[in-house]
Amino acid sequence: MSQCTDLVPVDHDGFKGRIPIAHMRALYRLDEVEKRLGKLPPREHESLRATYERMLEKGAERFQVKPAGLPAMAHLYDELPNFHEVLDDLRRQLALCSDSRDALEITPMLLLGPPGVGKTHFAREVAQLLGTGLGFVSMSSLTAGWVLSGSSSQWKGARPGKVFETLVDGQYANPVMVVDEIDKTGGEHTYDPLGSLYSLLEHDTAGSFTDEFAEVPVDASQVIWVATANDARSIPDPILNRMNVFEIEAPDEAAARQIAAKLYRGIRADHGWGQRFEPELGDATLAALATLAPREMRRALMTGFGNAKLDGRDRIEPRDLPEQGPRRAPIGFTH
Repeated sequence: MSQCTDLVPVDHDGFKGRIPIAHMRALYRLDEVEKRLGKLPPREHESLRATYERMLEKGAERFQVKPAGLPAMAHLYDELPNFHEVLDDLRRQLALCSDSRDALEITPMLLLGPPGVGKTHFAREVAQLLGTGLGFVSMSSLTAGWVLSGSSSQWKGARPGKVFETLVDGQYANPVMVVDEIDKTGGEHTYDPLGSLYSLLEHDTAGSFTDEFAEVPVDASQVIWVATANDARSIPDPILNRMNVFEIEAPDEAAARQIAAKLYRGIRADHGWGQRFEPELGDATLAALATLAPREMRRALMTGFGNAKLDGRDRIEPRDLPEQGPRRAPIGFTH
């Protein structure tokens, strides 16, 4: 199904380092889409008709990008000190295709660790590093089992799944697809929410992935998969066996201080008002921030900036940060 044209440069604003290079890759056959569209009864299946028309309008080709050479990753090692093992593995895989015409090939990865350690943030940084798009599926908020693979067009309110939408509506043949909290799917669905992953995580079978709504084979073989989970025990073995599994621990105090300091500098640089604050945090404030999970640090810092500003100071002090600990029960309720 797929065809590639000559290499062309693609400018990507979020790419740090060299400009990515891209093939144009055909993800589906236009004649197959036209055939499906022609078989639809008049004035019926309007949503499906609109999907086919959108596929034809956008065309079948998408950018299949990869870095032009081994990209600079020092900023990620600095920003994500508890992800060094994953970054090392990613760097090895990038090195293999950095000086050849081979496509970017990244083994699906599963990031295991407690909430708030930065797993989802890491996935977003990978998409930015590679210069490709990003699809996101939160498995903890599933209301139906077909979020990945679509639901049959015969059902009321049916729609395509996230894999199809990310490939067809996006610009890239190899987006990073994040399956967040893959361990939260539960067993209450009559349709296995992870069923489609068995074929999607295999390169050979993913090349002709068929969404249940559109029923047109789509090439999903270039998708870069990043799954996150708190606990591997509820994830089926066939899924685990298809992925590189990494245990992500909460950063130690030194690493947490490093993350907090970088976040502070980033927030300060991104806002005009930031220049009114001192370039670095004091030691006592860093120590207080180091007790928080990485995803809580930004919220705490924004509170700290605001409190310091109201108090007429150019330095965030520990007293400016929000109080930590369990929330008190609302007044008026007794047990």
